[in-house]
Amino acid sequence: ALGALASLYPRALRWSLANRALVLAAGAALFAGAVALVPTLGFDLIPAFSQGEFGFEVEVPEGTPLAATDRYVSELASVLDGDPRIESWATLVGGKGFALTTTGSEGENVARIQVRMAPGADAAAEAAVADRLRARLSEAAGVTRFELQRPTVFTFRTPIEVELYGDDPAALHAAAATVRAALARVPGLVDVESSAELGNPELQVRFLREPLARLGLDLAEVAATVRNKVQGEVATRLTEGDREIDVVVRALPAGEASLADVRDLIVAHRDGVPIYLKSVAEIRLADGPSEIRRIGQKRAAVVSGSLAGRDMGAAAADVRAALADLALPASVTAALSGQEEERARSLAGLAFAMGLAIFLVYLVMASQFESFLHPFVVIFSLPLGAVGVIGALAVTGRSLDVVAMIGAVMLAGIVVNNAIVLIDAINQRRRAGEGRTAALVGAGSDRLRPILMTSATTVLGLLPMALGLGEGAELRAPLAITVIGGLSLATPLTLLVVPLVYTLFDRSEEPLVEPVESAGGGAADGRVGDGLGAPAAARIGEVAG
Repeated sequence: ALGALASLYPRALRWSLANRALVLAAGAALFAGAVALVPTLGFDLIPAFSQGEFGFEVEVPEGTPLAATDRYVSELASVLDGDPRIESWATLVGGKGFALTTTGSEGENVARIQVRMAPGADAAAEAAVADRLRARLSEAAGVTRFELQRPTVFTFRTPIEVELYGDDPAALHAAAATVRAALARVPGLVDVESSAELGNPELQVRFLREPLARLGLDLAEVAATVRNKVQGEVATRLTEGDREIDVVVRALPAGEASLADVRDLIVAHRDGVPIYLKSVAEIRLADGPSEIRRIGQKRAAVVSGSLAGRDMGAAAADVRAALADLALPASVTAALSGQEEERARSLAGLAFAMGLAIFLVYLVMASQFESFLHPFVVIFSLPLGAVGVIGALAVTGRSLDVVAMIGAVMLAGIVVNNAIVLIDAINQRRRAGEGRTAALVGAGSDRLRPILMTSATTVLGLLPMALGLGEGAELRAPLAITVIGGLSLATPLTLLVVPLVYTLFDRSEEPLVEPVESAGGGAADGRVGDGLGAPAAARIGEVAG
């Protein structure tokens, strides 16, 4: 096969040189088509990958007892029973956030359903099980909120986040509810939630300063009295073996006090007359905020959502369009953040790294070739590699993410190697006295085998990584696919297109010959073109001393 290719290549190269305009137009068309294909790839921060384990955080109405939450969530999770794709599932009830670093308040109405996939289950099976459980939670009447969560590998934020800023809490809560409803309608966006949701029901006591002053009561002392009577105070500790048991004294039974009981608490006495809490304070039932969040010293609310079956770039574009159509209060501003913000910043940084890599490659080649124009011929192999990169991502159904961009930066230093070898061989033959066309064909034939060998070893070495074998391999596969696709297409195009680009910069058919000195010490005065349009001294025959 290599012998047949070696005999075919010179004829193909001569035909390309004879039809230079047609071949260059075809190469330009390929590059333009690849550029037009980029928006269809989609954009992500990192590839989605499966770890064989996921969970759903579930909330039921506030005030639900722990035992009732446990029974209800276990009944919901029973839909997973008997599924051969699942190794085990479990529920954890009675916590807010379930993380050691969480600052959220714990609640008996919060639970987590943890699912572990069976060995050998792929990402498609995991997605199917998650969709099945999500559908069950969506249909359940008693579920107020649920969110898919996976084991944390990178400390990234939620894929899509909308940050709302405003000083008026009421306007901020109303805007968050409006944005949440808009995001819930965006295709591919699931598990939408808002940080401005109301939290646990609470009893709020607002002290009246005028009655307190008239009765000569100190506000801090009265507040401490109310706290001790409701929450209780440790009066002593009972020692039993090696344990100490707190003895708590409180005025009201734990978990059984009513609003009337709190109103009738005695907070002080004056002249033997008891003073009730209702006479010096206003007591009412209300829903407190689930959290108070500040971003950049500003009061804020965050509406977030996860992705399912859609790339981040397309979902973010729809979110921007939805926000543009919303009529938010004048005191509230909205901004898109989350992983989408990190993705845009990361891709911009890698684009700068790509430009810097190309510039450094050019500088190295300019110093080695001792020419400012020959490196441009080599640089033309980079667009040929870009065609292969975009084509490989499109064929494999991958989106353009940070890992693929890192592979593209690597490719910028790899794909030019074949062009450097080819251009150097052409220049050596021309300095040996060959004409331009003969040097192009001869150098291409000589360098065909080593170019194919170096490209094949790189492609085959990265093939196991590109196949995505093993757990977490989805994270590494885009890098290998990028390099394999770019190098596979750039290699044949380099062998055919780069010689044509060489003829655009070097229009002389004369050989390149190094300047020599005559026997008498003077330079030979015969001159031929150096291939770049500038005259150079050349030895064109024997020069007598």
